[in-house]
Amino acid sequence: MTVLTEATRADLISVAHELADAARTATLSHFRSADLTADNKESHRFDPVTVADRLSEQRMREILGRRRPLDGILGEEFGASVGSSGLTWVLDPIDGTRSYLCGTPTWGVLISVADASGPIYGLIDQPYTGERFEGGFGIARMVGPHWTRPLATRTARDLGECIIMSTFPEVGTAEEGAAFHALARECRLTRYGTDCYAYALLAAGHIDLVVEAGLQAYDVQAPIAVIEAAGGIVTDWEGRPAHQGGRILAASSPAVHKAAMAVLRG
Repeated sequence: MTVLTEATRADLISVAHELADAARTATLSHFRSADLTADNKESHRFDPVTVADRLSEQRMREILGRRRPLDGILGEEFGASVGSSGLTWVLDPIDGTRSYLCGTPTWGVLISVADASGPIYGLIDQPYTGERFEGGFGIARMVGPHWTRPLATRTARDLGECIIMSTFPEVGTAEEGAAFHALARECRLTRYGTDCYAYALLAAGHIDLVVEAGLQAYDVQAPIAVIEAAGGIVTDWEGRPAHQGGRILAASSPAVHKAAMAVLRG
């Protein structure tokens, strides 16, 4: 991990919050508008992108160009730009564009900064509810309109007492879906469709597992930073680092993670 001065850490935190504030304004300017439409980025399935996705990332890139011009950027909508500082900002301007289109408040803005080892600080921001989940540099907290609270994952429990969440019931390929549903059958409660908000709920201590497949780096790096700061663990289904995406297993504790991974691999 890159050794950063206290001043650099403070600057990174300040920039991250400025990015999140700008993304809030950009996304809320189109959320639940009657004329909101979406383009489809893929031919074989519906993978939407809206004017708000692009505007949100543009606004964040403008801020980074002004405040952190030597850092790299990896964004969902406008790709990668190489920096020289050893740090890269990983941006998902709207994680959960399908939810955004439907008007549900479970999408979010994902912002993280990474070095060669992976994400070192991140934010999960839900603009409509006004909730912001923050993790890294010794910080683990959420701030919202009702309270400010520290983030801490749930204590370990048997799989039969666990709550598991995923965005799609299909969970990737047929084989991946079968593995997920084998695990879900071992858990007390399964819920779907909350996108990045599920990772925030895990960090806040409300659920035990989030399991997904087919993710990209910008989908998962901010959640990794937030969940690890709160005491949880995020790997791929083989227990390896997951900051490049792929199959994701996020758990509230090492014991729950171990039990879940045994079922997924079984």
